[in-house]
Amino acid sequence: MSKNLIQPRTLKGFRDFLPEMMLPREQLIDTCKQVYRSFGFAPIETPTLEYFEILAGKGSEETDRQMYHFQDSGERHVGMRFDLTVPLARFVSQHSQALGMPFKRYHIATVWRGESPQAGRFREFMQCDFDTIGTTSLTADIETGLVIVELLIAIGVGGFQVRINNRKVLNGLLDKSGLAEHATSVLRVIDKLPKIGPARVSEELKSTCTANDQQIASILEFANITGTNQEILITLDRLVAGNELGELGCSELRTLVETYDSLGLPSEQIQIDPSIARGLDYYTGTIFESFLTAIPKIGSVCSGGRYDNLADLFTKEKLPGIGASLGLDRLLAAMEQLGQLPKTKTPAAVMIANFDANSQTVYLELARKLRQKRINVELYPEPKKLGIQFKHADRRGMEAVIVAGPDDVAKRVVQVKWLASGEQSEVSLDASASLLASELSSKLQIRLG
Repeated sequence: MSKNLIQPRTLKGFRDFLPEMMLPREQLIDTCKQVYRSFGFAPIETPTLEYFEILAGKGSEETDRQMYHFQDSGERHVGMRFDLTVPLARFVSQHSQALGMPFKRYHIATVWRGESPQAGRFREFMQCDFDTIGTTSLTADIETGLVIVELLIAIGVGGFQVRINNRKVLNGLLDKSGLAEHATSVLRVIDKLPKIGPARVSEELKSTCTANDQQIASILEFANITGTNQEILITLDRLVAGNELGELGCSELRTLVETYDSLGLPSEQIQIDPSIARGLDYYTGTIFESFLTAIPKIGSVCSGGRYDNLADLFTKEKLPGIGASLGLDRLLAAMEQLGQLPKTKTPAAVMIANFDANSQTVYLELARKLRQKRINVELYPEPKKLGIQFKHADRRGMEAVIVAGPDDVAKRVVQVKWLASGEQSEVSLDASASLLASELSSKLQIRLG
């Protein structure tokens, strides 16, 4: 009786990761951990599922629409996290006494949003978050920008720009313009400016915020300010003059850029951008978005900001916070487009050819000693023609193949063949633990284990 086969396929907006993508993905995660730890951020973990009421209404109308939620077997209404910040607010509210404040955390995990798939954007993706909770000090805001810069440098993405703004400036301008009651809607429309342009933004401001022509002109003037950081600050000072909240936001922006200047960060890396609004409702102060110079159209690869009221729905304790998140999969898509990902399908840099069935113990012992020297090694599982084994190593992007036939084993030597250059050398098997490891490590990068 024939069996009906199920067609193997992935859901729209989801994807499998083959080794050639998972290897750099894991390496990026390790880089994030190293940078975050260097600033004193500690790891945490939270569940994939939260009570629906924990997540609903905490991001925006859009994230509420995109959230995956359902009744579980216990008939509880649960949701899958759409970011890592809202679960963090619940987490610190629940554990604040045990954690102590201020608390610095990082969290690297998968989140889900049912949005329209497009280049660099998927329905299941990983975020690499870091946050400082329990302080309103601008030092934490300044440090957040520094972490973003150090992270992008450590990853090696090439040119990038971290754009900053402050929600207090935006809200102050809206208050001065008589649009304070429509602040949330206005901010969401402004956030669309790079995508839909000023004409459609004007239309949306009229239809959704009942803004008049003068108010729209003021908003667009604000969002389109250009120049050096100092020139932008002068214009912002003029636009919000007389509004206490807006003036405070300008003062905070000025402190950030002056501090970055004093620390020697290039001005092209940190740029004030009044059009940056961030679509999530919970931001209250400094906001960040980071773009790759080579392909800015892919969108922000690392973004975040200050949220001083997010935990208010969970606790009476004041738990202000600031942080940012690296969009790992969007960054990987960008790096792939730029040709910055290594063409390897294995973490093993070296393969030991299986030349002789009687020499298995020799091969296994050699592989073990090399691993002890932090050289990643794959032993081909069975004796086959050397051509087949070399093709296997080359296809997976390995650097070298070690061959030891019966005559080599008898002479206590091995042959090392470098695949890229064709160069070959002979190494003593008796001194293999140190000599071979030294020769290999001098010629190849130690790969992710």
